[in-house]
Amino acid sequence: MSTRDFLFELGTEELPPLALPELERALKEGLRSGLESAGLGHGDIVSYAAPRRLAVLVHVLVDMQPEQQIKRRGPPVSAAFDKTGAPTRAATAFAETCGVTLEQLGRVTEGKGEFLFFEGSKPGAATATLLPAIVQAALDALPIPKRMRWGTSEAEFVRPVHWVVMRFGHETLPVRLLDTEAGATTRGHRFHAPQDLAISSPAEYADTLRSKGFVLASFAERRERIRDQVLACAKNLGGKAVLDDALLDEVTALVEWPVAIEGRFDERFLTLPREVLISTLQEHQRYFAVETTKGELTNHFITVSNIESRDPSRVRAGNERVVRPRLADAAFFHEQDRRNPLHAWRQGLDSVTFQAKLGSIGDKLRRVVALTQQIAPLVGADVALAARAAELSKCDLLSAMVGEFPELQGVMGAYYAAADGEDSRVAAAIRDHYLPRGAGDALPADPIGVAVALADKLDTLAGIFGIGQKPSGTKDPFALRRAAIGVLRIVLERQIDLDLGELVGKAVSAQPVTTKDTSGEVLAYLQERMRSHYIETGYPAESFEAVLATGTTRALDFDQRMQALAKFRERPEAESLAAANKRIANILRKSSAGEVAPNIEVSMLNVEAEKLLHGALEAVSAAVTADIAARRYDEALAKLASLRPSIDAFFNDVMVNDPNAALRANRLALVSRVRNLFAGVADFSKLPG
Repeated sequence: MSTRDFLFELGTEELPPLALPELERALKEGLRSGLESAGLGHGDIVSYAAPRRLAVLVHVLVDMQPEQQIKRRGPPVSAAFDKTGAPTRAATAFAETCGVTLEQLGRVTEGKGEFLFFEGSKPGAATATLLPAIVQAALDALPIPKRMRWGTSEAEFVRPVHWVVMRFGHETLPVRLLDTEAGATTRGHRFHAPQDLAISSPAEYADTLRSKGFVLASFAERRERIRDQVLACAKNLGGKAVLDDALLDEVTALVEWPVAIEGRFDERFLTLPREVLISTLQEHQRYFAVETTKGELTNHFITVSNIESRDPSRVRAGNERVVRPRLADAAFFHEQDRRNPLHAWRQGLDSVTFQAKLGSIGDKLRRVVALTQQIAPLVGADVALAARAAELSKCDLLSAMVGEFPELQGVMGAYYAAADGEDSRVAAAIRDHYLPRGAGDALPADPIGVAVALADKLDTLAGIFGIGQKPSGTKDPFALRRAAIGVLRIVLERQIDLDLGELVGKAVSAQPVTTKDTSGEVLAYLQERMRSHYIETGYPAESFEAVLATGTTRALDFDQRMQALAKFRERPEAESLAAANKRIANILRKSSAGEVAPNIEVSMLNVEAEKLLHGALEAVSAAVTADIAARRYDEALAKLASLRPSIDAFFNDVMVNDPNAALRANRLALVSRVRNLFAGVADFSKLPG
């Protein structure tokens, strides 16, 4: 079967830079999925993404779809024929849609019914006729929250579309996508090569844009070139670049033909906190900062231009002129803020609304201080210092600097607290109580920061759940998912033995608005985040359910049980013991509470197997109970594993539900004791066995 390369390119106005990598990935996967669904064989699929284009190149795509095997189930036989055996319209219509006579249809039995059935084949379609619909479906599935229309067109996309390329080998497919006729020409750089560029073949796409269009279409290639240029510039300046992956991605999405240019700012601005300079350069200007080999910031920066200027000095001067007032503003805000101590803003927080039903930020702060004082001794923090850190933790929200640079909340508070002479641990806690800010972020290092961070996050969870605004779908305006994950990461990774149920209850009781179910809802939400954590790290879902059934609300204890259970499930006895626990659970579920004897009467054990089981239980019960109490779950499960032979023999030789009520009650007490011992670690009936 012959093959050709296929190229699809969509040319637009500048695409949203932060969304560009995901749009590239989704378009590539959408086309891959469409081709596979149609049964179209192909080679490698390569995607491209630049500010004004998304493209996908499919190598060695087959010319023709293979013969299609068709299997269709029709109407039930009872509906296909009337009482006299004559075919109904349902039967004849099904035969017509299959292109055969009624006699050529077969029958198949599925479930409780018999149905008409057709099995056949039809020739495959030409790939060229299938590609437009496949591309359109991939475009429709792109993750675009809000699509737009332009001019009089009814087409909708994230940005106005200016050109489309659809080349299948040397053939230009006659198709109209997003109100734009497909052609064989692309466009180069907006300034260096604005003219149309002919694409001789799909495989020449990237090389044509690079050599004639001043465009590096590959996102990865462009990113690597920017990285190399920035590093080289910094080295020429005698320093090293501060490379931030998110900034590197954003700059890559902003330029088609990157050219790195160094610049500088007044040395007087180096007196500003490092984070202020970084934020000004990176967040506001998309510049790369430069530091010395010792890690101290210099007054140099590197910008990446989207044009190869004949006079780079003018580009440099323009960037220096733009950044100067930004840094001057930052210096002014910093100077204004330092006219008052940090705690001077505390009273003003009473006038700033946190949430209408939950009061002001000042109200929230009072709740956080109280909760911090309860958490501090549990995590080994100085209560007075922790309370002071909590009291000052939100004060910088009213500073001019945070007003201009919201991303520096907590950071500026730490600097201002240190300048005011506050204890260094208090200053650090003000900074750290927002941690972790995202996945993989650092955690509070000091117990004081841990106490304030937990109190702040638990208060937010309790308050927002209390007013009925828990997250739904993708809507999470108060970042409750991040708060919940932060609580769990702090407790688990710092190995802090806290009762989350107890802390949630305290946080909820302090809220001005709540319901009787709020504590349970918050705890369940935290447990759902725990479930996701364990499943993502490779634990089976049934193991999580088995531990959850114990009712433990101490996250560290939960983790210890999960680890012990994971090791136990590798033992040869695990499956058999899980099956036995399932059997016991079913037996006890069908028995009424009064049927189970309160104690095991040894004299009534009249079958050797039940005597052996009772003896085995007696031998390990005390030690297992002690291990569980000391949370030595590995050791407890190792002892419980020794029960397998006696449990297996018991179920082979003993009938639990004996007709004799007294014997039945005694045996139910015996198996109940087995279940209770295992349940001290986890509910083994929830495990596969």
